[in-house]
Amino acid sequence: MRNNIIPILAIFSLVFWSCDSKRVYDEYKSVNQWNKDSIISFNIGELDSLKAYNLFINVRNNSDYKYSNLHLITEIQFPKGKVISDTLEYEMALPNGEWLGTGFGDLKESKLWYKEAVKFTEPGEYQVNIRQAMRKNGDVSQIENLDGITDVGFRIEKTTQNN
Repeated sequence: MRNNIIPILAIFSLVFWSCDSKRVYDEYKSVNQWNKDSIISFNIGELDSLKAYNLFINVRNNSDYKYSNLHLITEIQFPKGKVISDTLEYEMALPNGEWLGTGFGDLKESKLWYKEAVKFTEPGEYQVNIRQAMRKNGDVSQIENLDGITDVGFRIEKTTQNN
């Protein structure tokens, strides 16, 4: 019995020390047919105003996703009412149709750069809102329900200058 404790402690230590040391915030929301009016919101607690952070949008898609890119509209709502909006486009597949991102089988996960070295200088809660803005080529109207996106996440990481 005593001989089994050492390997178990070694595995536990390896897992504990290999945790994601850059992560400050990381949350996913499940999506089923992402409606054009559906806003995915993330409430961010107060962050150290003296540090800079890198922001990412994480997207999980499966083979039901029919497009090679993804258009998003994002907003960061500041505690005192200021709002920063961005319209973003991300490549999701290579020209030959091969999915970008990581994962095995049908599900792929893409970590998409959003903003670099951001400082959250206002004290209080921040909110990040993300919605899809996909359109078919040559069509003015937005796609009503976007299939194939299974989860949308938001991640904040420490920058290397914070370490």
